[in-house]
Amino acid sequence: MQLQHINIENLKTANINVRKKGAKDIDNLLPSIRSLGLLQPLLVRPKTLSAECEGYEIIAGQRRYHALMKLADEGVSEPVPCIIMEKDDDAKAIEASLAENVARLPMDEIDQYKAFSALIKQEMSTCDIANQFGITERLVQQRLAIANLINPILTLYTREEIAPDTLRILTMASKRQQSAWLKLFKSDEEYAPEGYQLKRWLFGGENIKTENALFGLDEYQGSIISDLFGEDEYFGNAEKFWELQNTAIADAKEKYLAESWEDVTILDVGEYFPSYEYVDTAKEDGGKIFIVIANSGEVTFYEGQLLRKELEAKRKSASGEQIPTTPKAELTKAMHNYLDLHRHASVRAELLNHQGIALRLAVAQVIAGAELWQIHADPQKANSDAIKQSLTTNKAEDKFANERDIICKLLAGLIDDNATIVPAKKDWQRHNDLYGIFAKLIELDDENVTRIMTFVIAETLPCGSATVEILGNLLSVEATDDWQVDGVFFDLLRDKEAINAILKQVRGKVTADAHISSTAKVQKQIIRDYLDGTRKGGKKDCGHVRWHPRYMDFPMRNYTKRGGLSAIANWNSVKKIFA
Repeated sequence: MQLQHINIENLKTANINVRKKGAKDIDNLLPSIRSLGLLQPLLVRPKTLSAECEGYEIIAGQRRYHALMKLADEGVSEPVPCIIMEKDDDAKAIEASLAENVARLPMDEIDQYKAFSALIKQEMSTCDIANQFGITERLVQQRLAIANLINPILTLYTREEIAPDTLRILTMASKRQQSAWLKLFKSDEEYAPEGYQLKRWLFGGENIKTENALFGLDEYQGSIISDLFGEDEYFGNAEKFWELQNTAIADAKEKYLAESWEDVTILDVGEYFPSYEYVDTAKEDGGKIFIVIANSGEVTFYEGQLLRKELEAKRKSASGEQIPTTPKAELTKAMHNYLDLHRHASVRAELLNHQGIALRLAVAQVIAGAELWQIHADPQKANSDAIKQSLTTNKAEDKFANERDIICKLLAGLIDDNATIVPAKKDWQRHNDLYGIFAKLIELDDENVTRIMTFVIAETLPCGSATVEILGNLLSVEATDDWQVDGVFFDLLRDKEAINAILKQVRGKVTADAHISSTAKVQKQIIRDYLDGTRKGGKKDCGHVRWHPRYMDFPMRNYTKRGGLSAIANWNSVKKIFA
């Protein structure tokens, strides 16, 4: 960049300048420039103004330019100090204009939206834009949400016929809702809600129009209410509407998947879809389907959408650059921990009945080493008090504790009754009497020594390891002999797709499809009610339906195709050896 004085007739405002509103508001500038001159240079770049004239276009400083033009009309004109940018760098020009204007006179929200949108097209992220101008990423996202508005509403706002708070609320409305609101706004006889009333109008959900149904009205068994003063009709029974609507949404998802779309995501009812973060992408290029459901029952299908960062990753991958991808895991870390601990408890309890296998495992660990062969007892570390408490209800833990008491008696007081037989890593200050234990083992017969060794092998079995999976399959462990599904399991179950698949497993496809857009909380409650015997269906056992999730099988099975389950990965890594 260079500083140069340029005649005012060789300057012109640039279309790229982000300020469209308030640019000629110069009343507060004129007195200062008259008395002191122009203190801050204009930011310009070379531009062909006409066939005969090479000049410059103004990137930042429109208000100063208009003030100088006003003074020129009054006969006061001098060369204008300007900082000259490179000719063709649009992205930097937009940044410069926006940076200056954010710091100066507050711009119109539409101006900011257009500026941010232009930078998004230059492949800047919302985070990059926020960092560039020292504003919050949320503000950038709020402005970009204006992309969801139809043009007539944008025009009304530009003319200052609607307030900013109304504009912001309308960004959350569907196109059909916006059109309906616009019709009310233009009507001389009807009232268009604004502010708080507009929110209620959009999201109250009391009135569901029949035109929002994805199903045939002949399928609906309930009353339909007509508007005596209009042409609209409404469903009288919202619950029945949502059952049919959800089933239709489930059918639509299955149809998309059958047409080989890579992924179909159903958003929660009322959840906002940030379309500005996505790029229109063909199915064969990885485009996905997003199904957006309004509180009013209206459903919008966004076809062929891909996150900008995903598209960029695909481009890099196509060019040969290795991009690590981490798909969303079906289970949270806490749920992995919960399942690992309960499966671990079942496997090592069963190992107590297989002394020969324990002996052979011990020999293998001596030869090849192992995760815990130093030797330490597994700490059974729980990620939360709730998970730790849930372990106390597992019958396998009781079996193991009883066996520990017997081993302590066999070792005749050489082991603390309240401690593990093998010290854990945290017990680094603890030292067992090696020679005393050795002497005692010499006195014991082979059967009792083998019993102690089997317990020690089980106590040093690493939680969450491939060894647990091998033994679980080898010993045909039935984890549910000791464990029953509890509240902690449901608290840690978060993945909506997996929850719906479990609902389908316990209650069938019809029920699962009818609740495909219901919240995770609602679907889990239906499952729990059924398992507790409080809902009709299924055979009961002491008031409960006997059921266990695939996660407690050996080998573990999942409910989605996304993967990310460590127990399955562990088994897959070793199953060929034990086939």
